[in-house]
Amino acid sequence: MERHEALQLLHRYVKNESLRRHMYAVEAAMRDYALRLNDDPEEWGLAGLLHDFDWEIHPSLDKHPQDGAPILRQHGVPENIVRGILSHADHTGVPRKTQMDCALHACDEITGLITAVALVRPSKSILDVQMRSIRKKWKASHFAANVDREEIAAAAEELGIDLWEHVQNVLESMQTIASDLGLAGQTQ
Repeated sequence: MERHEALQLLHRYVKNESLRRHMYAVEAAMRDYALRLNDDPEEWGLAGLLHDFDWEIHPSLDKHPQDGAPILRQHGVPENIVRGILSHADHTGVPRKTQMDCALHACDEITGLITAVALVRPSKSILDVQMRSIRKKWKASHFAANVDREEIAAAAEELGIDLWEHVQNVLESMQTIASDLGLAGQTQ
């Protein structure tokens, strides 16, 4: 499957712009991790781009992402990507076996925290976000309270990378696509 085909699939099933942007963020982080780990950025990027494609049609853990897997297969998504998507959610019981699986799990939740940090900046720009801001907001449990910090830390460990190195990597990945994320800043 090519990226343009994955985008068509994503746009068919995902109408919410915030969810699309989350998926773009995870895609960017996955592509960067594939390069860092000497693997295929196209394949890893597809996993990131499609990992939540079914959330709007299956917005509960009893259906997402497991009920989306047959749809992905029907559209010709390679099985290793489908399996990676299934493994990014602990409740599916699908174990993470590959670096791609672990990276997808590690990149998913942290993008939400980084986005939230960018959105509270006066500029609304991810380009202005620094690690000290993320660390400060990490400690404030009321900030982005739906972001599971324990899951992020455990996922980074499972990937075999220091938590704060991981956060820095994902931040830098997201900064490269700031405009696509709607986080390039507000014009005055």
